Amino acid sequence: MPTRLLGRMHAAIERRLPEQRLFLRSDTETRFIRLKPVTQAVALSGTALVLAWSIVATAVLLMDSIGSGSAREQSRLEQATYETRLDALSTERDKRAEEAAAAQERFALALGQVSAMQSALLASEERRKELETGIGVIQATLRRTMTERDAARGKVTELAAAASEGPALAPAGSPRGEDVTETLDFVTAALDRTATERDEMARKALDAKDEADEIAYELKLLEQRNNDIFAQLEEAVTVSMEPLDKMFSSAGLDPEELLEKVRRGYSGLGGPLGPLAPAALPGGDADAARAAKILEGLDRMNLYRIAVEKAPFAMPLKTSYRYTSGFGRRWGRMHEGTDLAGAHGSPILATADGTVIHAGWESGYGNLVKIRHEFGIETRYGHMSKVRVKVGQKVSRGDRIGDMGNTGRSTGTHLHYEVRVNGTAINPMTYIKAANNVF
Repeated sequence: MPTRLLGRMHAAIERRLPEQRLFLRSDTETRFIRLKPVTQAVALSGTALVLAWSIVATAVLLMDSIGSGSAREQSRLEQATYETRLDALSTERDKRAEEAAAAQERFALALGQVSAMQSALLASEERRKELETGIGVIQATLRRTMTERDAARGKVTELAAAASEGPALAPAGSPRGEDVTETLDFVTAALDRTATERDEMARKALDAKDEADEIAYELKLLEQRNNDIFAQLEEAVTVSMEPLDKMFSSAGLDPEELLEKVRRGYSGLGGPLGPLAPAALPGGDADAARAAKILEGLDRMNLYRIAVEKAPFAMPLKTSYRYTSGFGRRWGRMHEGTDLAGAHGSPILATADGTVIHAGWESGYGNLVKIRHEFGIETRYGHMSKVRVKVGQKVSRGDRIGDMGNTGRSTGTHLHYEVRVNGTAINPMTYIKAANNVF
C-alpha cells in the first residue's frame, strides 16, 4: 500500500514537473544533468519557503519600524506636554512665592498701622484724663467761687443794712460813713469780678465737656478700627498657617516637634513687634490676649520660615528636565532616589540650608555631593559632571553645588537625587509635592 501511494505521488509530480535535462557542452564532449521531478519539487519548495520567509521578515521589520516611529513620536509629544506642565507649575510656584512676599508686606503695613493707632489711642487716653482732671478742677473752683459769692452777698446785705442805719449812727461826711461807702464799692466790684469769672469758668467747663465727648467718640472709632485690624490679622494668620501645617505633615514631619527644635536653636531671635506688646494696649485684657495670640501666630510663621529653609522642600533643578525613574524597586534592586534627566552641565542646586559632608567620587554614584541638614535630614546629588563645593562648606537653599553629568553607574545624563531621614532613604517627591501647595 505505501509503495502504491508513493507511485501515485511520483506520477502526479511527474505530470506537473516532467523530467528535465540540463546539457553542458564543451569543445570535446557534451554532458547532461538529469533533473528528476522530485528534485525539481524539492528545489521549488525550498525557493518558495525562502521567499515566504523573506516576505514575512520584511513585513515584521516594517511593522516594527512603523511602531517604533509612532512610539518615539508619542514619547516626544508626552515629553513636550510634561515640560509644558512643569513650566506651568514653575510659573504657579513663582506666583505663590510673590503672593507670600506680598502677604508679608501687608502684614508689616498692618502692624505699622496698628502701632500708629495704638499711639493715637494712648495719646487720646492721656488727653481725656487731663480733660477730666481739668473739668474736676474747674468744677471745684466754680463751687468755691459760688460759695464765696454767697458769702459776699450776705456781707453786702449786712453792709447795706449798716449803710441804711449809717446816717443815724454817723453824720454825712464823717470818716465812718466814708469807710462804709468804700467797703460797699469794693465788695460790689469783687462780686462783679466773681460773676465774670464764674461765667468764664462755666463756659470753659462746657467747652471741656464738649471736647471730652468728641475725644471719647474718636476713641470709640479708633477702638472699632483697631478691632477690625485685629480681626484681619487673626484671619490672615489662620489662613497662612493652614497650608504650612499641611505641608510639614504631608512630608512626615511633626510640626510641633519641628518648631520646638527651631525654637531651641533660635531662642535669641527677636522681631519688629515691640509696639504690639500686650501690656501697652489700652483695650484691657481682651485686646492684650488677642495681640498675644497674633504675636504667637506670627512667631510660629517665622519659625516655619526658618524650618522651610532648613528642610529640602525645594527642587534641585531650575532648568528644563524630565523624570526618568522614581523611588522604589527597579531591576530587582531598591532605587533609593529620583532620577531627573536634563541637559549636560545643567546647574544643580541645594534644596535646603546645610553643611557639605561629602564632595567627590563614590562608587556607583560617580561625582557625589552629600549635604547634612537640620532635623536629621541628609540629601545626596549623584552622577555630577562637576562638583562646585567642598567638605565642610556651608550652603544655603538655592546655592549651586555642581553640574549635571553622566559619571558613575549611569546610562545617560541625569541627576540622581536622594533624601534620607536619620539614615533611611525616603521618596524625595514627598517633600517636593508637599511644597507644591505652598510655594
